[in-house]
Amino acid sequence: MAAEDDLAIPEEPLAVSVLTGFLGSGKTTLLRYLLAHPGMEETAVIVNEFGEIGLDHLLVEKATEDTVLLNSGCLCCTVRGDLITGMRDLFKRRVKREVPPFQRLVIETTGLADPAPILQTIMSDPLLSERFRLDGVIATVDAVNGMATLDRHMESVKQAAVADRILLTKSDLAAPGALAALEARLRELNPAAPILRVVQGEIAPARLFNAGLYDPTTKTTDVQRWLQAEAYEKQGEEHGDHHHSHGHSHDPNRHDDSIRAFCLTYDRPLDWDRFNSWVEMLITLYGADILRIKGILNVEGADEPIVIHGVQHVFHPPVRLEAWPDDQRASRIVFIVRDLKPEMFEHTLKAFNEDSSAPLASA
Repeated sequence: MAAEDDLAIPEEPLAVSVLTGFLGSGKTTLLRYLLAHPGMEETAVIVNEFGEIGLDHLLVEKATEDTVLLNSGCLCCTVRGDLITGMRDLFKRRVKREVPPFQRLVIETTGLADPAPILQTIMSDPLLSERFRLDGVIATVDAVNGMATLDRHMESVKQAAVADRILLTKSDLAAPGALAALEARLRELNPAAPILRVVQGEIAPARLFNAGLYDPTTKTTDVQRWLQAEAYEKQGEEHGDHHHSHGHSHDPNRHDDSIRAFCLTYDRPLDWDRFNSWVEMLITLYGADILRIKGILNVEGADEPIVIHGVQHVFHPPVRLEAWPDDQRASRIVFIVRDLKPEMFEHTLKAFNEDSSAPLASA
């Protein structure tokens, strides 16, 4: 069989979810519960080590040295070394029917991992980007130790900031006041991600997945659910200043003081070439500090909106939607950044797209 046949492109790209979270935040407990759940049928999971999860009571069949089939109908495998090679090999085995035809892939990161390189891998590798689509990032946060972890470890802040779902684990062990304060801090850090309380890892898989642009239940794109622009706009209205501090005095040791999440709304149609030049400028100068970009654009000469998605230096190919999701035809771009001010994005977008002022607001 030819190499290109081994990696045949599926009719629908397979959804990929990235499970991240700091050391001790409950990823292993969560995975153990999910792997036993019947709702994980037709799901493949890439883990770092089987031994950390304890699969003995879940095991149905050991397919190969690094792959096991579970009684939930879930396929679990380890990837040692290069993630690209591991994902390609797993997909090739799916095509050859050496493993069940999974429809979803969950990738577990290490506790100290920055999830951005994994997202970039999925978006930038030509073979993977045609066969997999990024569904979302799931971040676990320890409800008892989360505040201290966010204070001490920048990795945990980035994990929560770029997440599409935040799970507060060990929530039954945290004092109500401390839990509420942690939720408020996470909401300030990431206004759009649902914050879900979890005890002993127990949560329905359906609450974690289908967070991406594509909604498999309707077989269509759902940009409003994915972008959640209103969450940033609401926060801006509540505080007047998006970066208001929820009762926290400024602390130079708070890593999330450097993280900002905001939405730019631009009312005039964008010139596509000038917009691309603006984005290239941002990536060249600030790519490492632009953690994530999502947007729906009103482009000159196009009746339909265009959706963009970027992680640091890497952008997914633009997606043209069939129609606008609502009557609002303004461009809306969500940014999650580190040590960068919204005003810089506002002013430079104006400078690149027009010769005179136009309505532009940040939330």
